[in-house]
Amino acid sequence: MEICLLLYWEFCKIGLFCIGGGYASMPWIQAAVVDNYHWLTMSEFIDIFTISQMTPGPIGINAATFAGTKIAGLPGSIAATLGFVTPSLILCLGVTWLLKKYGDISAIKGTLNGLRPAVVALMLVAGLSFLYLSIWNVETLPEDFGAFDLKGIIILVLAFIAVRRKMGVINLLAASGILGLVLGLL
Repeated sequence: MEICLLLYWEFCKIGLFCIGGGYASMPWIQAAVVDNYHWLTMSEFIDIFTISQMTPGPIGINAATFAGTKIAGLPGSIAATLGFVTPSLILCLGVTWLLKKYGDISAIKGTLNGLRPAVVALMLVAGLSFLYLSIWNVETLPEDFGAFDLKGIIILVLAFIAVRRKMGVINLLAASGILGLVLGLL
């Protein structure tokens, strides 16, 4: 039961500070479940992130649910999911009340505009972590840039080309998985 309370609290903090959607929450979730508590390895976290993208629904909530399940089973998934959505629910109700009562407030618009660069920074940090893991098989900045994984680079380049040609996310993930399997067998 203690782990469920801790999961609720950690995901409540993540839900409170991850402004900008599910991708912006990934560095926060990684920091909690991989870096701080070591509940998951980086590889397990990447798997959860990938599955969260492939399943219907918001990616942040999916990631919280899957991480909670991996950490503490069904009670963990419920605790993590509820923790993740509680701050959003409270904030949305509060902002709705403020906007309804006070109308168009320039301070609120200015605050929301000021948060955009922070969201981009959070997404960039998550992207760099995934880049290090996919190209160099390390979780942080590699010491030896020459020790890269050629298979990872091939999949990354092909995925980039596919994204530029408007390939759907599910098709891209399926094709990348199949390509990874084929290259792994060679």
